[in-house]
Amino acid sequence: MKKPYIKKFSRVANFTVWIVDGKYIRDHMDEEFTNYGQHYQFKFIPENELWIDKEGKQGEKRFYVDSMLFMNRLMAEGVSRTEAARKADMFEMGERAKSKRLKEKIKLKKHPEKIINSIHKKFLKEYSKDVKVWIVNGEEVRGVFFVDFTQGGHGYVYDFIPKDEVWIDDDIHHSEIKLILLHELHERRLMSKGKVDYDTAHERSSKIEYYCRKHPEKLDKKLKKEIEKNR
Repeated sequence: MKKPYIKKFSRVANFTVWIVDGKYIRDHMDEEFTNYGQHYQFKFIPENELWIDKEGKQGEKRFYVDSMLFMNRLMAEGVSRTEAARKADMFEMGERAKSKRLKEKIKLKKHPEKIINSIHKKFLKEYSKDVKVWIVNGEEVRGVFFVDFTQGGHGYVYDFIPKDEVWIDDDIHHSEIKLILLHELHERRLMSKGKVDYDTAHERSSKIEYYCRKHPEKLDKKLKKEIEKNR
């Protein structure tokens, strides 16, 4: 079996669900691949397959499969990709909200400090200067705030993240943390100036991230510069 396939997870309807090497995909195929994907999102994925990154938590895999199946069915019925993605997100958020554990977390939304303290997992002191970098519980962020939170984020995109923080999803393998942090810090710096919108900032940050995936020897120097420039 060749990369990016790792193992067969299940068979659902007419689809084979595969656990795949997300880092390999981001390094060699498409850096925009995140927790999961299917043919409607990434043309290199066969039409009868659903892919889930191996770093995903076991408890979230069922949500990913259900969401992809829901979106696939809508698009097969002629619903636009944008609308199908929106409805699939709403469906997934509803399914997550049924979890007893997440119900308790959702109640804490009324107390921002408590929920943020709960979501914070590990403070990355070595990468923090004026901007604090945290590894966070990605599953809780997706269940409580925003179902499409993946890899990382900052307060100029997500209003639930403090402006002086960058969050890195705990689903990210340790070997990719610096790459994702570089992306988020560069994007944050561009957006904090108020002259660049998210789409432009994301595109530019993706280019830098992909460059460093191909030239890892440049990563530490570029990341250090971004840490120094972020205020």
